[in-house]
Amino acid sequence: MPPGGAETAAHGEEGTASVELVAVVPVLLLDLLVAIQVALAGQALWSASVAARAGARAALVGRGAATAARATLPPSLRDRAKVRVDEGVWVGVEVPLLLPQMPALRLGARTSLEGGDG
Repeated sequence: MPPGGAETAAHGEEGTASVELVAVVPVLLLDLLVAIQVALAGQALWSASVAARAGARAALVGRGAATAARATLPPSLRDRAKVRVDEGVWVGVEVPLLLPQMPALRLGARTSLEGGDG
């Protein structure tokens, strides 16, 4: 063992934990932002599919499919939603963005019901 023991051996590594932490924090924050953005996209797609199904149910009973689909959407997605009613009901929504610099992303869902469907 060198003179001075373990203290001398570890002396050259002071501050390395701080440097490593500073290097890892931006990567962790970026990972968190990506995870939140993916969750927002999933929620938007789920909302669009629920709205499309509500519109299809309304069309099946002779009510306004587009109105029912739009009313089912959360207020944050309702303003820029697009609803088309043809052979089925299609609802397209814009994914809420965490950073305004990100490119806009639109997701949509289509569904239709026939007599006897749930």
